[in-house]
This record gives sequence, structure tokens and C-alpha cells, in this order.
Amino acid sequence: MLTALVEGDSGLEIAQARQRSDGTVVLRSTGELGLERLRFALALDDDHSEFLQRFGDDPLLRSSLRVLRGLRPIRLSTVAHALLRALCGQLITAREARSIEARVIRRVSPRDLESGLYAPPTQERLAALSPAEICRLGLASKRAATLVRICRTLDLERLRELPSSSVFARLAREREIGPWSIGVLFLEGLGRYDHGLVADLGLVKLCSVLAGRRASEAETGELLARYEEWEGLAGLYLLRGSRRGLVPLGRGVTNVELGARALRLHGKQPFAPRAGRGIDSAR
Repeated sequence: MLTALVEGDSGLEIAQARQRSDGTVVLRSTGELGLERLRFALALDDDHSEFLQRFGDDPLLRSSLRVLRGLRPIRLSTVAHALLRALCGQLITAREARSIEARVIRRVSPRDLESGLYAPPTQERLAALSPAEICRLGLASKRAATLVRICRTLDLERLRELPSSSVFARLAREREIGPWSIGVLFLEGLGRYDHGLVADLGLVKLCSVLAGRRASEAETGELLARYEEWEGLAGLYLLRGSRRGLVPLGRGVTNVELGARALRLHGKQPFAPRAGRGIDSAR
């Protein structure tokens, strides 16, 4: 069961999704807009059968595709929320990133008293904060300034209407927005699969174990590029599959974390000690 507070036809409303044992997903909301938000969040209208067919024999993906074939990222209701998540997730632990994200949401979003849920953060509410206020909530100063500036100057929701190449070019001009953050925005904000989580630490570890040496962030981009317009979804399967032992790592290695740790212990170049999910600051 997924319960969410969404922007409905007449304001905020509770919407729910429940999956039956036969795989059918049942949605419940008081209006059409709430249902539309849920369908987008769960990618219910996305047909990824082409991805499954094209890469069903891929040596890195085939086991993950067989075991996880229904896997798709849960999306966020607003592009502004995806931007907040992307900036929070750079070069810190995932737990710390989610804690900062939650504090910002509690600061700017209304709360439903009955469910205890907060509304998705909107561009307007985030833009109303000062960078100093966001810093006090835990976000680094440069990223806080970037969040406020983008929310005040760029129509984030309109990015959904633009081609991916234009969106990528516009976001890449921002100093604090690197390839990993753009991947978060594409996957969780725009609902697109043609840009993946380049420089994600999990993919750096996977590439390192596969190569038997410390891999560069650029090599994660090369790995994802082989999946062309599906690189975002492929990256998700690689990350989830490698954590479950579904990606063949070679040389007798069965666990990507243990394999990466062994590389560090044997004197190879170390991984960034505080890196959590994204390594955009390398820009």
C-alpha cells in the first residue's frame, strides 16, 4: 500500500495505491488529478517491455531483468522536489541526505493532520526561503544558493515539455548540478530514462570491481551509455541487482561492497570516505 498527500482537483488530498496478488494496481483518490499524480509516481503507464527484450541477454543485466523485471523508480510529484533531493544527495551519506530533505520539506510544506503526511515541496515554496534558512536546515551553502536561485529563475515544471537534450544542456550550465544530479532529475522528477545516475558511488564501486581497479566517474557514464535511451533504467537495475548478487562480478567476487572493500584494503586508490549517492562536486 502506498499512501501519499498529493495536489488534487480541489487542493491537497490523500491518494492511495494498492497492488493485488495478481499484480493489478488499484488506485483510490477523490479526483482525476490525484489519480494522475499516482499513475505518474508509479510509472503505471510506462511500457518498458522493449528494454526487457533488448537487454534480456546482456551479461550484466540478464539475471536482474529476470528477477526484478517489474522494477521502476518511484517518482516525485514535483520537479522542485527532485531538485531538492539531487542537491541534498551530493557527497554525503544517504541517511544524512534524506534527513536534510525531510527538514526542508517540514519547513516549507503544509501537513495533513489526519495522516501526518506533508505535501510535496513546490517551486514557489522553496523559492520563498533564503539560502541562509536552508543552510540552517543542513544543506551546504553553495547548494542552498543554487536551489533558491534555480527555483526563482527557472520554470521547473515546464522542463517536462522540453526535449531531453535541451533539459540536459540547461541544467548542465549550473555549477552545482552535475551528471548525477541531472540523472536524479530525469528519473525522479521528469520520469525519463534516457539519462542515468552517472558518477553514482554504487556504480563507481561496480565498475571498480568489474575492472579490478579504482574506476573513474567517467567510466560509469561509459557503462550506462551502452544502454542508449534506456540508460537511466539500466542503471537502476544494475544498482539494485548488484546489491542482491545478481550482477556477475568475476574473479570469484559475489558481493560488490565486499569486492570494493577488498580493493581499498589491497592498496588501490581509496573511495571518497563520505560519499553517499552522488559525486557531483567533482565538477
